[in-house]
Amino acid sequence: MAPKGKVYRGSVKDFPGFNASQDADALYNAMKGFGSDKDAILDLITSRSNKQRVEICQAYKSQYGKDLIADLKYELTGKFERLIVSLMRPPAYSDAKEIKDAIAGVGTDEKCLIEILASRTNQEIHDLVAAYKDAYERDLEADIVGDTSGHFKKMLVVLLQGAREEDDVVSEDLVEQDAKDLLEAGELKWGTDEAQFIYILGRRSKQHLRMVFDEYLKISGKPIERSIRAELSGDFEKLMLAVVKCIRSTAEYFAERLYKAMKGLGTRDNTLIRIMVSRSEIDMLDIREVFRTKYEKSLHNMIKEDTSGEYKKALLKLCGGDDDAAGEFFPEAAQVAYQMWELSAVAKVELRGTVQPVGNFNDDGDAQVLRKAMKGLGTDEGAIIEVLTQRSNAQRQQILKAYKAHYGRDLLADLKSELSGSLAKLILGLMLTPAQYDAKQLRKAVEGAGTDESTLIEIMATRNNQEIAAINEAYQQAYHKSLEDDLSSDTSGQFKRILVSLALGNRDEGPENLTQAHEDAKVVAETLKLADVSSNDSSDSLETRFLSILCTRSYPHLRRVFQEFIKMTNHDVEHAIRKRMSGDVRDAFVAIVRSVKNKPAFFADKLYKSMKGAGTDERTLTRIMISRSEIDLLNIRGEFIDLFDKSLYHMIEKDTSGDYCKALLALCGGDD
Repeated sequence: MAPKGKVYRGSVKDFPGFNASQDADALYNAMKGFGSDKDAILDLITSRSNKQRVEICQAYKSQYGKDLIADLKYELTGKFERLIVSLMRPPAYSDAKEIKDAIAGVGTDEKCLIEILASRTNQEIHDLVAAYKDAYERDLEADIVGDTSGHFKKMLVVLLQGAREEDDVVSEDLVEQDAKDLLEAGELKWGTDEAQFIYILGRRSKQHLRMVFDEYLKISGKPIERSIRAELSGDFEKLMLAVVKCIRSTAEYFAERLYKAMKGLGTRDNTLIRIMVSRSEIDMLDIREVFRTKYEKSLHNMIKEDTSGEYKKALLKLCGGDDDAAGEFFPEAAQVAYQMWELSAVAKVELRGTVQPVGNFNDDGDAQVLRKAMKGLGTDEGAIIEVLTQRSNAQRQQILKAYKAHYGRDLLADLKSELSGSLAKLILGLMLTPAQYDAKQLRKAVEGAGTDESTLIEIMATRNNQEIAAINEAYQQAYHKSLEDDLSSDTSGQFKRILVSLALGNRDEGPENLTQAHEDAKVVAETLKLADVSSNDSSDSLETRFLSILCTRSYPHLRRVFQEFIKMTNHDVEHAIRKRMSGDVRDAFVAIVRSVKNKPAFFADKLYKSMKGAGTDERTLTRIMISRSEIDLLNIRGEFIDLFDKSLYHMIEKDTSGDYCKALLALCGGDD
């Protein structure tokens, strides 16, 4: 069933010993009389390939003079009926029916159009167009043109031609030219040349476009997806993002669609059915692997938790098995994970903050504005926010001095007396130097009853040597105690050893060492009980070496260690740590791994979790917005929208209020 030379990656295969006539009899008997044997129907239909199901329809017609699909529709109901009936149609006719439903009546299901037309091969598109004509005696392109508009319509029409180049021989010169043309059509142009995006993304081969995307990242410092989000909008933006995702990995695109169809309240059953049916004989095994790796749970388990009855049983049969061993890769998935580490190593992404030094800076003038805002009855919070969120930290330190010189008063004390609540914490935090602010957050995390381990991990696992040295100095000055001593007295065991090691600020800063990386990966694999390094090291010795590797090796070197680990074990190091460790030790090591891989993504995840669900973790939200505003908050914003399909700006706007919200939005620096 797989093309010649390719391994079959579907979950549904030809049934051995297939007999269309016997199956037609079995289905007829399951439906005759009062009620129907739904289990018999689903067991038979989900264990036959589509080609065999078509033969069963023909046999049923010749033996009983009846239409099998019509009988199934009569006997079954709801989502189960929709699923079973979809399975009985040939793939092209199933796609044609989905598109007809998407454009029929009032309104259009753009998401359905995008999913089908962005993901199908040239041949599948040609078959779809022919099936639509045969089934509805209408021209698919004409119907799409009549129901859509603008650049969205133009791109759909290009995709409907099924004319994507299929030559895997790639010209490096053309790759460079296309990457440059996309950059000039978007980021470097006033307005956007949508036609250039449509031509290149709609016509070039997948292999060529993957190389274009890599080249685009090198020359622009950002992934193509981020530029599309910035330059395009509406359904056209969604369509182009879907095309890019399918070019990169069709399996990952469908894994994401399935996850979104089931997460949260309610299930998007039409999407779930359409994907499970359409991919069951193409790449369901790949989708399952990506799903497990990306979402740390199996597709099988998510379907099991989210659906019920015969509908659930049929979906689980199409899924074809449970892979719930988080982080363990099949060879194909391991190769993808290896390449992801490779990409994170070569991408020279420029870190950019949202707060920059303001031009024509006048510290005395700012001091006067602030004094006026706090003088007399009432406080002008808007003026305070406008000044302090739009100045760099170095400029704020100058304002502090100017305020003292001009008025003989302590600006911090005045702000503290005039402001309150979350806004006060945010504004006062902005007035401290980064090292003073981190030192204060660490002090709060260890003083009093209980310890805020999450804050300790977030700060200690993500700061570089220079930042750690400055924090140590600020901590000593502010509290007349060493940070190391306070960490030692307030934590214990392996967690204490991790924090103390990080507090020394002794991480190597050199490049990778491939030979050493291979040896380090062996130690990591042995410590996580995934390999035998044939050493005589005791358990304590291995754990000490493991800790030393994660806490003192340079980031470039650790990226190579984690790649070697994948090659050695077929596991992802983050998932392996999550599975084999627990508590604060696990969380600290995971934070280090995620910081090495993509620090802005680590902070984006922390920000999302601080606002999702009931209630807001304002301490975390405030801390990250302050500490990253001049370092990489622009990068964090980009990762946030990539990971969660919503802008950080909008989430802050929705989740906070009043002057606190205004100040956070000012630091955020814009809406993506």
